[in-house]
Amino acid sequence: QVQLVESGGGLVQNGGSLKLSCTASVGIFGDSSMAWFRQAPGKQRELVASITSSSSATYAESVNGRFTISRDNAKNTVTLQMNSLKTEDTAVYYCFSTKGYWGRGTQVTVSS
Repeated sequence: QVQLVESGGGLVQNGGSLKLSCTASVGIFGDSSMAWFRQAPGKQRELVASITSSSSATYAESVNGRFTISRDNAKNTVTLQMNSLKTEDTAVYYCFSTKGYWGRGTQVTVSS
């Protein structure tokens, strides 16, 4: 069964850090680009960061300089290191494969 499984969400104070991980089942990682999206209550899902199979990364302006996306092709894993977190980063974070698969999401809550 094709799966994307996220982990690493939680509660952190304003200015803190969290690292999200997403592990993909065999067959959907490989040569696909991977991305992290997020959706806050009452808002549309938005792209946070993406990374190509050759590890070229792009970021939303709101997280550029604070978040870092990376991938380990040998482990079928993509990570999102989030530093200097702000309350407005509070959302459910989803892993996405450009082969068309979504994870179930992991909650990130940043308290003031």
